[in-house]
Amino acid sequence: MNKQDFPVFAANPGLVYLDSAATAQKPQSVMDAVQHYYAAENANPMRGLYGLSVKATDAYENAREAVRNFIHAGSRKEIIFTRNATESLNLVAYSWGMQNLCGSDEILIAVSEHHSNLVPWQIVSQRTGAKLRFLECDKSGSFSEESLKNALTMHTKIFAIAQISNVFGALNPIGTFAEICHNNGTLIVCDGTQSVPHIPVDVQAIQVDFLAFSGHKMYAPMGIGVLYGRRELLESMPPFLSGGEMIEYVQRESAVYAELPHKFEAGTVNVGGAVGLHAAIGFINGIGFDRIQQHENRLATLAFAQMRDIPGVQIIGSSDAAAHHGIITFTVDGVHPHDIAAIFDADGIAIRAGHHCAQPLHQFLGVPSTVRMSIGLYNDEQDIDRFISTLKTVRRRMGYAG
Repeated sequence: MNKQDFPVFAANPGLVYLDSAATAQKPQSVMDAVQHYYAAENANPMRGLYGLSVKATDAYENAREAVRNFIHAGSRKEIIFTRNATESLNLVAYSWGMQNLCGSDEILIAVSEHHSNLVPWQIVSQRTGAKLRFLECDKSGSFSEESLKNALTMHTKIFAIAQISNVFGALNPIGTFAEICHNNGTLIVCDGTQSVPHIPVDVQAIQVDFLAFSGHKMYAPMGIGVLYGRRELLESMPPFLSGGEMIEYVQRESAVYAELPHKFEAGTVNVGGAVGLHAAIGFINGIGFDRIQQHENRLATLAFAQMRDIPGVQIIGSSDAAAHHGIITFTVDGVHPHDIAAIFDADGIAIRAGHHCAQPLHQFLGVPSTVRMSIGLYNDEQDIDRFISTLKTVRRRMGYAG
């Protein structure tokens, strides 16, 4: 759990990388696993009867089993490989939403959602006539049980919410929310991109109907994502994409689709990405979530305490550092977030500025854009020291006195 495990820091001496909520850097073990696959096992999987194709198929399916075990799904048939969480959420919206929603129905969305868990539902709403409604949070990013109960109606068919907000870093009580939804006959689709890399997630314990996450935020390659769905729901849904690999038999006028999970995995699949995801899961498991959370919370608390003492710095969300789960979003009085990010970049520090693909939330907060620092396993106290040192200079470097 140090920078030596991550080649990017040797290639970029002096880099302080505080943008893990956008994408995480990759450890050498993940790169080695991907390299080994392409060097020793590369072939088109599933249909080939020769030995190399069988190895590729085994590598792909072993990765699926690793994911199943990692999030405690009941069956590997409930694990669908996609390109990323965005594709996973689109799959739910188009395959389940278009099939099951109509003009008398309602879709409930948390106002804090990433656009990936909002825009697909906007499109479904426009095409089906289902009404889009929003659940609002307080200024700390918290949603109450009572507000959810009050927002649900007999027409609410699905509720979309992230387990951890990519802006607030707030952890939502998904298990409780799922129970409330199910008591109302409502499904729950959860964006797990900010939670799965940082906290243990048990999809059966929290009772979600769908969970989406991306490999690239959990130290795996870009281009591999996961959709978990309850088997009975996935069985009832039509394919999202069609073509090779997702069929069992094709005639001129019709086709029989493959069984789960392959029904939703059209075309040549990303075996290398799946292998990298498998290795990333091994990397995370080797450290353990107790150590991961302790490390990230310690650094976030260190940064948080010092940020609160810097004049002009406004932290978005809870006043409790532990409630941010390694994500601290902020503004600096009188300075545009893009200028703040440029100043940090000049000092070799990577942070993110903008609306973080959550424009409705920023509109709700009355803040057009913000700056976000987010912590990964490779960060240390020296990174926080450099971050704070630069933050203290931002207003002065923009021409403000003091």
